[in-house]
Amino acid sequence: MPTPKKLALYVAAGALTAALASTPALAEQRPATDQQPVAEQQPAAEQQPVAEHPRHTEGRVTARGGLKLRDKPTRSSRIIRVEPYGATVHIFCKTTGDHVEGNNHWYLLTDGTWAWGSAQYIVPRDGHSPRWC
Repeated sequence: MPTPKKLALYVAAGALTAALASTPALAEQRPATDQQPVAEQQPAAEQQPVAEHPRHTEGRVTARGGLKLRDKPTRSSRIIRVEPYGATVHIFCKTTGDHVEGNNHWYLLTDGTWAWGSAQYIVPRDGHSPRWC
């Protein structure tokens, strides 16, 4: 699922391609094939390694009375559901939001519905730190 930023880039790229194709002077200069030009690649020795990051990180709920999951990373936003103590949740990414007992990180969870939970009460498993949203 692309992020809203990526989705906006895809839409902008499609609009630009359509605009260029409809411009007569530029359309005449384009090759008659359907293939798009390939960007020049750097030699393998100069390419920077890309750090792989897991798509989802598992976490465990540590809130004794259960964790309230919300529609925004704020304490005043609507509660969507409550996850019980010890439940395993799937963390998609993290962001900053309201402070909860000194911690302003919130995790976007993907368990059935997309909901935000305070990182104060979720411990990521296997030492993985969730990626930033």
